[in-house]
Amino acid sequence: MRYQGKISSWKDDQGFGFITPNGGGEPVFLHIKAFERRGRRPLDGDIVTYEHSADARGRARADNVAFVETRSSAVSSSGKASGLGWLLLAVLFLVFVGACALAGKLPMAIAGVYGVASLLAFGIYAKDKAAAQDGRWRTKENTLHMIALFGGWPGALVAQRVLRHKSSKASFQVTFWATVLLNCVVLAWMLSPGGTWAMRSAASSLQASYERSLSGLVKEEITRETPRGRKGLKDN
Repeated sequence: MRYQGKISSWKDDQGFGFITPNGGGEPVFLHIKAFERRGRRPLDGDIVTYEHSADARGRARADNVAFVETRSSAVSSSGKASGLGWLLLAVLFLVFVGACALAGKLPMAIAGVYGVASLLAFGIYAKDKAAAQDGRWRTKENTLHMIALFGGWPGALVAQRVLRHKSSKASFQVTFWATVLLNCVVLAWMLSPGGTWAMRSAASSLQASYERSLSGLVKEEITRETPRGRKGLKDN
């Protein structure tokens, strides 16, 4: 026999929630693996039909769950469109950084940092998503925020929308967008005349320091070899 209810308290990052049966009653546990088809991720408020079963401890559990097409489906479609907008933002930002580097407005190393950090962020989000679903050790949120702060936020944003991970947790999103804002402020400073001058001065200082160190090594090597040369001449 199939029942109908509404999904409530859905935790997408952990892949489970509860169904409130129509007509009332005790909430029924719902796991993401219980869906017959996984065309999209569940949302709070989705209407579903399900078969009632029980786990080893006798607790109510939903099996063979299916969505009932309602207004929530339209909301989901709207969410997908919004998600595509965020994906486009991430891609355009990386293209912008790359173009600035090619134009000589930013060091190529900066563009490389953004690219590598974004790939790293996506990989860590994917790993954390899998860990959440399997009940394994999770990545600390501070780690995710640090990667975003140091240039990985485009990859993190893509991961949030594609993997549906950490995208609905309000406290996480507030901190995440704060790191994005701070990172963009620093980038804007780098592109400003003052930032450009500071980066060039730093690069010149590093180059001068490297040249002095190299010169010192050469002189030291010459000093070591000179006594040997003199000794050879005296012997002759």
